[in-house]
Amino acid sequence: MRNLISIILASLVALAAQAETPPAPELGAEGYLLIDYDSGEVLAAANADVRLEPASLTKIMTAYVVFSELAAGNIAFDDQVLISEKAWRTGGSKMFIEVGNQVRVEDLLKGMIIQSGNDASVALAEHVAGSEDSFAGLMNQHAERLGMRQSHFTNAPGLPDPEHYTTPSDIARVTAAMIRDFPEYYRWYSEPEFTWNEIKQFNRNRLLGKGVGVDGVKTGHTQAAGYCLVSSAKRDGQRLISVVMGTASDSARVADSLALLNYGFRFFETHHLYPAGEPLELLRVWSGDPPTVEVGPAVDVAVTIPRGSFDQLSAQLEPISELTAPVAVGQQVGEIALLLDGEEIKRQPAVALDAVERGGLLRQAADSILKLF
Repeated sequence: MRNLISIILASLVALAAQAETPPAPELGAEGYLLIDYDSGEVLAAANADVRLEPASLTKIMTAYVVFSELAAGNIAFDDQVLISEKAWRTGGSKMFIEVGNQVRVEDLLKGMIIQSGNDASVALAEHVAGSEDSFAGLMNQHAERLGMRQSHFTNAPGLPDPEHYTTPSDIARVTAAMIRDFPEYYRWYSEPEFTWNEIKQFNRNRLLGKGVGVDGVKTGHTQAAGYCLVSSAKRDGQRLISVVMGTASDSARVADSLALLNYGFRFFETHHLYPAGEPLELLRVWSGDPPTVEVGPAVDVAVTIPRGSFDQLSAQLEPISELTAPVAVGQQVGEIALLLDGEEIKRQPAVALDAVERGGLLRQAADSILKLF
């Protein structure tokens, strides 16, 4: 009897694994997006490329610019920032810095990230670029470099402006870039509180510390933008990023974000197939010395697929029709095609891992004859 029960349970598990992935939850947000951080694949979306007001989600880009300046050595954590009247007067959420005082860059960053201080955002912008307008220019330069094609920024905190907009897709893009490029600073997004000027303020992200794997990222709210939340969560080695914009309340943005994350973790799994630069195959190089070249992926190859379908996954290298010397390191020489149950789901470039010089006259003549046959 026990064996029969075990067989039935195993059959049910197998059938569940083969079952079609259900549709994503329907949310009340104006726009939303759920992506896998490692593969970049979209797991759920609605109006993901529609321009929306970001409110304080803007501060993700503001922080990215400041982190970039720190990495370049243009500013330092211990820099003392003289607080201007403009920064002090900035409305909305505040760190409560005071005009004429000097505040360290590190403290301003914590005030912006943890407390969502608009005043701290302006002070950092002025320190980095001399003025908030110039800093907005840097924000737009980084946005263009990151491929945020539907974004334009006019201020550092995210205050309402007709020319200040982004999309769920673009916000997910800068969030992923921030986690990837500045992991040492990303930890601040999980800090539950920060005290400045004897005023303790708590992180507005109510998914932190709830046992659901969320370790960031940012809330936002204005009357025009509604309630927004970017969340990043990691469970069993898989990281997802959800973007929810334009909900009706704080509780709605929390519920919608949790619904997206639970859906992604429950029904999808991510596999890291090949690291960048790993040799996958030797390709023939006509007139080359040597006559072959090792080929591998240009970037890490990761794929997100329905949970339980890994045994249906396959990969194949598709070289260009003919490869002739010389070949440079990093030159694209083919594509890696990933297939699930025989259907293509993703392609990534395959590149030469070594240089191949043109061979001598004898090699070229021999290969010319071989080509004829």
